Amino acid sequence: MSEQTETTKKPGLRKTRVGVVTSTKMDKTIVVEYVARVPHPKFKKIVKKSKKFYAHDENSTAKVGDKVRIVETRPLSKLKCWELVEVLTH
Repeated sequence: MSEQTETTKKPGLRKTRVGVVTSTKMDKTIVVEYVARVPHPKFKKIVKKSKKFYAHDENSTAKVGDKVRIVETRPLSKLKCWELVEVLTH
């Protein structure tokens, strides 16, 4: 029964983001800054919006300044609901 439910899940429904690591001071947690280019609602000019995400880094592989890919996961703490998938560049 559990095997069927695992195979019927639709892949790719989790949000992914690519950003730069800004802090690694916490244990097994990194802070990733994500910059999105979106049109302004009124003036339609493209503007940059940045947001910080707290992501789980189990092995502490990411360093400050690394470009990383994170994926949405279940809530792990009050602020942390993202998980490190891979380090793209050092």
